[in-house]
Amino acid sequence: MKKVLILIGKSFEDRELIYPYYRFQEDGYGVEVVGSSAKTTYIGLHGMPWETDVGPNDVKVDDYEAFVIVGGHAPDKMRQDPALVKIVKDAFDTGKVVGAICHGPQLLIEADVLRGRKATCYKAIVTDVKNAGAVFEDKQVVVDGNLVTSQHPRDLPVFVKSMLELLE
Repeated sequence: MKKVLILIGKSFEDRELIYPYYRFQEDGYGVEVVGSSAKTTYIGLHGMPWETDVGPNDVKVDDYEAFVIVGGHAPDKMRQDPALVKIVKDAFDTGKVVGAICHGPQLLIEADVLRGRKATCYKAIVTDVKNAGAVFEDKQVVVDGNLVTSQHPRDLPVFVKSMLELLE
């Protein structure tokens, strides 16, 4: 079965986990959730608890077709974990589909994969994305090669649809 990995951390944006989690399953993908440690419960910004399936050291990038970085306050914490950063860097470098929504590009910045790429993000980190070398586009979704970025939870339908189209 084809699989997708969703990266979360403390204070993740609940909707940005739930929507892709079930939407990818609906399309026949197995979905696993990774955080800084396995079998750890993280609480979302709106109070939703979610237990991770695996820790970063358990992840083999080749086992997954796509990677989703959720937003909220989690990416600011996740980018401090070298093992999570390595997952993103390895996924990107091997041409896997990588999606980041809202504050998710903070993890892309840390993985140093935005240089020369088109991307979008939540308005609070636009300067950070530009300083990382990305060409910022103020759009709901931006697709550049294997990279898919979006700005807000309200963009989730077009964000996940764009990822699925790349996977076809």
